[in-house]
Amino acid sequence: MPPHPRAWRRLLAIVALAASAWLPAAAQTAAPVEGVDYAVIADGQPWRPLDGKIEVVEVFSYGCVHCFHFQKLIDTWRAKAPRDVRFTYLPAAFSAGDNFARGFFVAQDQRIDARSHHAVFSAVHETSVLPRSGASIDAIAAFYATQGARSQARFAKAMASPATDEKLNAARAFAVRSGVEGTPTLIINGRYRVMGRRLEDLLVVADQLIARERAER
Repeated sequence: MPPHPRAWRRLLAIVALAASAWLPAAAQTAAPVEGVDYAVIADGQPWRPLDGKIEVVEVFSYGCVHCFHFQKLIDTWRAKAPRDVRFTYLPAAFSAGDNFARGFFVAQDQRIDARSHHAVFSAVHETSVLPRSGASIDAIAAFYATQGARSQARFAKAMASPATDEKLNAARAFAVRSGVEGTPTLIINGRYRVMGRRLEDLLVVADQLIARERAER
């Protein structure tokens, strides 16, 4: 006697569940959809030469509260990222007057960006030591002096230098050609702009696109 239809459906569900347990996690996640989960960047170029790496650039802003919350997710994700993935922070320098972006590039030059990155976010969104927008060069330089900058005066001078102008222009050009419209935005190898409804979605799609780039090598 054949099994009852309800029992048959239950049996199929159990078999399907057991089979899925043997599949890799990536196989159990729906493939990303162009136009929904990511956009292809026409004639896209990476921020820096790849040198055998898969580049993930986060275009961010210290004044962006979403970037502040995203930072916690990024920290966890980076700790588990494969060795062939190179993660890079890039400030969204849409305006020449973005002093946070200027401060980031000078901190990078002085090699204090790793220690100061979280501190700047905290100063803006937790302690309000710095405002979300409109912070002066002197105020930002003074803050970086508490984070290891060699001299507040020299830091402020470097923020207003032609060399920093050039870095801002390059960052702005990268963001524009990548189609960045807001922050945070992830760019994979200069080829894909990640889209998502939630911050968590950005990293899921990024992992899928990273796997695609790795497979196409």
